[in-house]
Parts: sequence; structure tokens; C-alpha cells
Amino acid sequence: MILKLQALSVHLLTATGAVFAMLAMLAAVDAKWDLMFLWLVVAFAVDGVDGPLARKYGVKDNAPEFDGVLLDLIIDYLTYVFIPAFALFTSGLMDGWSGWVMIIIITFASAMYFADTRMKTKDNSFSGFPGCWNMVVLVLFALEPAWWICLLVVTILSVAMFVPLKFIHPVRTDRWRSVSLPVALAWTFFAGWAAWVDFHPESWAHWGLVLTSVYLLLAGVTQQIIPARHAG
Repeated sequence: MILKLQALSVHLLTATGAVFAMLAMLAAVDAKWDLMFLWLVVAFAVDGVDGPLARKYGVKDNAPEFDGVLLDLIIDYLTYVFIPAFALFTSGLMDGWSGWVMIIIITFASAMYFADTRMKTKDNSFSGFPGCWNMVVLVLFALEPAWWICLLVVTILSVAMFVPLKFIHPVRTDRWRSVSLPVALAWTFFAGWAAWVDFHPESWAHWGLVLTSVYLLLAGVTQQIIPARHAG
């Protein structure tokens, strides 16, 4: 009975992401970008811990009434795709036609990617860019590049969702996890701090965001280029 309650509690933890998504959306509607990203960072942190907990307590066997994978995908689409795209569209970073192109590309391509049964690789990484637009948009908010740079980033990463490039999962990808996991935790800290100071242009957190984002973006591709050494 205790194990069943523990497994059910993991589903309940995952479901809190929907609440954080709504709080982030309400903040976005009021153009309170710092508050919106703080809620998204909280949702990102929950998404980082519920997976290991689900495997630890065997939710598929001990709480099979709820589909944890489906629940996770629903919340991920809200917090990783829908709300960040809305924020980028309404923030002024991408005005006019570029904003319309961006919001169509992100929402459409991400919907197809999230439904793709080939999105996971054998080493628990992602095949193609995993639609982490919350991370991308947060960095764009921090750096405030020109609209055409935003459009270029969106276009390249949208194409990258459907090409055979590997992107690591900081928790589940074994290779380099001793580095990847601390980097992901550092990214979460820098993201929270950048949002906390309302993306002040002189914040030191911006450099941390850039460096950790580059690692998380390129680590998987680098692993493809550099083959793993096998003992024996």
C-alpha cells in the first residue's frame, strides 16, 4: 500500500506542472516576463525530478491507472512550447510577420515531434532537438538579439528536430552525466537568477546561461563525433 501511495504521489507531483503552467500563462498575459519564467523554471525543476522518482517507485506497475508518459507530454507541451512561443510572440522581440512565422513553426513542428515515436535513442538521449523552447526563449529574453537572429535560431532548431542529431538528456544519458547533470543544474540556477533580476542586461547570470546552453545544445552532437570507449 505504501509503495502504491508513493507511486501515486509521483503522478501528483507531475500534475503540479499544469498548475505552474497556468501561473506562467497568467503572468505572460500581463507581460510579467520575470514572473512567467520563474514559474517555468519551477516547472522545469519538477520535470527534472519526477522521472527518476517514477522509475524509483515503479509507477507503471504501482500506479497504472494514470499514464505518466502522457501526463508528462501534455505538461511539457504547455511549459516547453506553448507558453514560451506565446511570450516570444507578444514580447516585441519578434514583431510583424517574423512573429507569425515563428509561432506557427514552433507550435506545429513541436506537436509533430512530441508525437514522434522515434524521439528517443538507445542511450536515452533525444533524436533531434527535443523542443526545449522554454530554455531557448529564456536565453533570447536575456540577450535580446535582433528579430532576424531570433528567427534564424527558431528556424535552425525547428529543422534540427527532424534530423538525426543527438541531444543529451542530462539525467538519463549515462555518457558524460557527471558533467551534464551539474551543467543542467547550473543552467536552472542561472535561469532562475536571470528571471529574478528581470533580465537586467548587466547580470552575470547571462554569461552562465550562454555557456551552459552551448554545452547542453552541443554535447550530444559531440558524442556522435567522438565515439565512446568500451572497456575490454
